Amino acid sequence: MGTSRVRRWRGIAAALCVVLLAGSSAGCIGGPDPPEPEPEPPAAFALLEAFSTRMLAEGAPAVLIAARNGTTTWTHAAGVRSLDSGEPATVSDPVRVGGITESFIAASVMRLVAEGRLDLDSQASRYLPEFGSVLHPPGPVSVRQLLTHESGIPDFTVPLLASGSWAETMNRPLSLEQQLALAATVPWDGRLARIFDYSRTNYAALALIVERLRGEGIEEVLAADIARPLGLQATRMGGPPPTGMVHGYVTLEGRRTDASMPAWQAESPSTGAVSTVEEVNTFYAELLQGRLLPPDSVTAMKGGYSQYYGFALRRWNNTCNNRFYYGLPGDTDGYGMITMTSEDGRSQLAISVAYPPAPPTLEANPLIHEMQDVAQEALNSLC
Repeated sequence: MGTSRVRRWRGIAAALCVVLLAGSSAGCIGGPDPPEPEPEPPAAFALLEAFSTRMLAEGAPAVLIAARNGTTTWTHAAGVRSLDSGEPATVSDPVRVGGITESFIAASVMRLVAEGRLDLDSQASRYLPEFGSVLHPPGPVSVRQLLTHESGIPDFTVPLLASGSWAETMNRPLSLEQQLALAATVPWDGRLARIFDYSRTNYAALALIVERLRGEGIEEVLAADIARPLGLQATRMGGPPPTGMVHGYVTLEGRRTDASMPAWQAESPSTGAVSTVEEVNTFYAELLQGRLLPPDSVTAMKGGYSQYYGFALRRWNNTCNNRFYYGLPGDTDGYGMITMTSEDGRSQLAISVAYPPAPPTLEANPLIHEMQDVAQEALNSLC
């Protein structure tokens, strides 16, 4: 049901017969020694395959995994692209990446900072005048606070999902401006400002700032800043479902419902991007190795040493070198993804699961926490 491949150096020692020439006689002494047994795959790969097998047994339509450790790469694809077609999934199939979209947005923000066109400590209203007039924050809000989810801004998805059933709201297109307007209908609790309090509206505001400064839609900006420079063919926001996409599902009133391309997420800078596990790995490797942004911008994105969350980069302990892995969990209706990359970009793992269909909720799917644990254990076992 699934396929895996390992590309690695394999030394298979074979004994060769020794030809002894003595006078007019020659012979081969003894037969060839039996070949050494092929080495067992690393425990990390066995752990990941076992996780995949269990997810499929629990009803997940597909599990896609891409790992790298130095020059060793390993990929795994199991399940189907669609429960209707039954076509086998492949590791290069596009999936929804959920919250990993925020890393793409943050990279575009930091590109503007590197160009001197955006100041992280300036107020958001300097670049987005309606930020104050529409949202009425209880005090100044900086661009930096939006990046770190420390603004206290209400999450627009709360009133969105309260406005109708999931089936109704999922197919309602929602512009960035409409996302801010929805957030404005929720009272702003000033006490939450300046501590981490996740709200998707932070990145809606950041995407609008990027659009105003670039003069292009956020989809075009991400293509210009990330997809084209890195040669990412599947990574994008908006548009129709890409060919070969893995479909995710939710359960509504006991019935399975396709959740692969909900209209309201098409312009969601927090959850709207589509990519592949391999392309996500490429993005984070290029980012952390300083080939996408200047080194000081990458350092800023990582956050302070005592912070576990910087600018759309979360970190986990890397016990191989007492440093950190960086990446993000991506959780959205029907899909979960976890991606971790070592600081030097040499060790990476991305796991995508089309979740077993379940009722949609604003709360994170519990499987995303298990995926993080599995990913961290697998990476740390490779050293």
